[in-house]
Formats: sequence, C-alpha cells, structure tokens
Amino acid sequence: MNTPYRLHYAPDNASLVIRLALEEMCLPYETVLVDRRQSAQDSPEYRALNPNGLIPVLETPQGPIFETAAILLWLADTHGRLAPTPMDSNRAAFLKWLFFASNTLHSDLRILFYAEKYIDAAQVNPLRAGIRPRLRQHLRLLDDVAKSAPSWLSPDIPSVLSYYLACQMRWMALYPAKADRSWFQIADTPHLQRMLMQLETRPATRAAIAAEGLGVTPFTSPTYANPPEGFAT
Repeated sequence: MNTPYRLHYAPDNASLVIRLALEEMCLPYETVLVDRRQSAQDSPEYRALNPNGLIPVLETPQGPIFETAAILLWLADTHGRLAPTPMDSNRAAFLKWLFFASNTLHSDLRILFYAEKYIDAAQVNPLRAGIRPRLRQHLRLLDDVAKSAPSWLSPDIPSVLSYYLACQMRWMALYPAKADRSWFQIADTPHLQRMLMQLETRPATRAAIAAEGLGVTPFTSPTYANPPEGFAT
C-alpha cells in the first residue's frame, strides 16, 4: 500500500461510515471499489480479507479488519480521536451505545433492508412491518441520549458513533426503495436531527459527498447516490 490504510468499499454501503471517520481524522488512505454488480465481495481475493463477504474491509499495518464497529473503535483508539479514550470516564457509556448501534440497530436494519434473506418471500412484508416499531424505539432511545449532548453524541463534537448513526438514518430514509418508508421521519428525533445537520457542514462529509455522489444534504434530506464509480444499493 502507498498509504497506511486501504478501504475496500461500495458506494453508500457501510464503508461510508469508515470513509467519514478516516476523513474526519485527516488520515491518508486509498480505496478499492468492491464491484457488487460483479459479486466482487464473493471473490476469493475479497473472501481472503473478509470470509463473510461483507463490506467494508480496512487494510491496516496490523492486517485487515472487518465489522464496521470494530474498524471504528480500532481507528479511534489507534489515533486517539472521535471517541473517549480507554481511561476516560465517558468510555463505558460510549461503548454501550456504539455496540447498541452495531449489534441492535444495524442488525435490525439489515432485516428491514434484506428481509428476503431471513424469511420466505411471502412473509417479507409482515416481517418488515414488525421490525419498524423496533427501529422507531431504537431511535427514541438514541434521541434521549443525544438530548443530554454527551461529548460522543453531540452536535458540536463529531464522533465515530455520530457518523455511524448519521449513515444509518440516511439509509432508513432511502431503503428499501420499493417498500413503505413513511414510518421514518427525521423530525421525530429532533436531537439527532440537530446532530445530523451539523455533520453535514463538516469537511469530512463534503469529501464523502464528492467521492460517493451523495447529494448536498446526505443525512437530513437524502437522495439516492450517484457515484462516480460503482453503484449504490
């Protein structure tokens, strides 16, 4: 590698969160498109990096890392940025909500987006209808946390968690494209909305917009990505 990091990405996928973190930390990195039209995520070369065939992978001097939250936490700890340090009194609270975002919110989003992978095709719509109230409750909990504006979930100080949530809320507004999405209204979570508005002004977000064709308001009023390479789904 010509840089310390190589991000294997697809536009508007979970790799977007990692791109935003790298940009916010001003870290040099290079990117490799994982062409999902060609099922590149299933190639032997990619599976050698991530045997699960999921995006993203970040190649580092310590080897490749997969799982979005693992990459975010490793970057934050390695560079002492965008998260409370291990000795910070806020560390425990930050960790529980980071893993809530990963293990609970993101997992439920995958069921919403890819319901056909979890259940018979005839039950896809009922499954999605059942998962939406759970997602709304997750967002209410997170909005209550954001209301108290801790340093790691504040409109004034970006963190790996705030960028992670911003991307997840973007996807809620857009996907699945042919399903009912009226259940999600950003105004229902005003404290998270304020945070997303501030993130949209960050240079890191502007860089990601240019790299992945995200549109001018990618978090608060998102449109489908029109990337210069690859495709978003």
